[in-house]
Amino acid sequence: MIIDMAEVQTINSFSKSEFLKEVYGLIWIVPILTLLLGIIIEVLVIVWLEREISASIQQRIGPEYAGPLGILQAIADGAKLLFKEDLLPSRGDIRLFSIGPSIAVISILLSYLVIPLGYRLVLADLSIGVFLWIAISSIAPIGLLMAGYSSNNKYSFSGGLRAAAQSISYEIPLSFCVLSISLLSNSSSTVDIVEAQSKYGFLGWNLWRQPIGFLVFLISSLAESERLPFDLPEAEEELVAGYQTEYSGIKYGLFYLVSYLNLLVSSLFVTVLYLGGWNFSIPYISIFEFFEMNKMVGIFGMTMGILITLTKAYLFLFISITIRWTLPRMRMDQLLNLGWKFLLPISLGNLLLTTSSQLVSL
Repeated sequence: MIIDMAEVQTINSFSKSEFLKEVYGLIWIVPILTLLLGIIIEVLVIVWLEREISASIQQRIGPEYAGPLGILQAIADGAKLLFKEDLLPSRGDIRLFSIGPSIAVISILLSYLVIPLGYRLVLADLSIGVFLWIAISSIAPIGLLMAGYSSNNKYSFSGGLRAAAQSISYEIPLSFCVLSISLLSNSSSTVDIVEAQSKYGFLGWNLWRQPIGFLVFLISSLAESERLPFDLPEAEEELVAGYQTEYSGIKYGLFYLVSYLNLLVSSLFVTVLYLGGWNFSIPYISIFEFFEMNKMVGIFGMTMGILITLTKAYLFLFISITIRWTLPRMRMDQLLNLGWKFLLPISLGNLLLTTSSQLVSL
């Protein structure tokens, strides 16, 4: 039997190339897993911060026994929900009942794909990044409607309808604000929007060029996240617990997770669209540049970009948590009137002014 060495080499090179493709495919999973781990840690931090800030506002102690300063309290609550019994409504639609929380969580998690945490530190730098976020986030109310309808409970169904009505009411002015920012930046990419604000440092933030849009975006983001004073879909006093009345165990925990994921997404987009993203805005001298350590400059710059983005996002989080424990809850008619009669015309007028100024500057 004669062995052709050329064929053997061809087979070996083919097998190596297939192996390298598999390795590259696995490498792409690493950033996604890292992002998921970071998101989970951020949610735990937000839960702990909300409990500490609310306790300080109400002059009480807050969590202090589960770990140092109570930092493990959120993990303990998550473990409790994970091991609690998962009850299902006997006359409800079990398939829709189980799919609803998953749709809400997945739609919010996909929004993190287009959020830049630093320079070139984004999973998907798309030319339609901000509008992809709006399109994806509009899927979440479908999961809430499915949860309310499948529970076979009039309170749950009423809560689901209110959640969908609220989301639609405030998503339109929010979209107009995002469109105004895209016109100012001449791009819908989140990375391009941040870089467009870096030309003049602190004075180049869209916050100063779009103050009305910033306020409308802030209010709409709170309403989209169902935070007080806009938490009517799950207000305990009048709807028991809204669309999640019949949920227990980990499914209830997923809805609890959705609210904080949505709040974190809104905070990051406020940072990207209005607060300059990862840009420091204040000149600083790097020690690594002085000693010509280029690799350390890249690592230091990436780390600083992440820290600056999260610091700005936590500023918005502090404001939203403080508002929750300061303002009373609105009625449903007041909530819809604010969205349709005030925020919608204001955001539309802001868009028209932005368009006119851009046309004049051409």
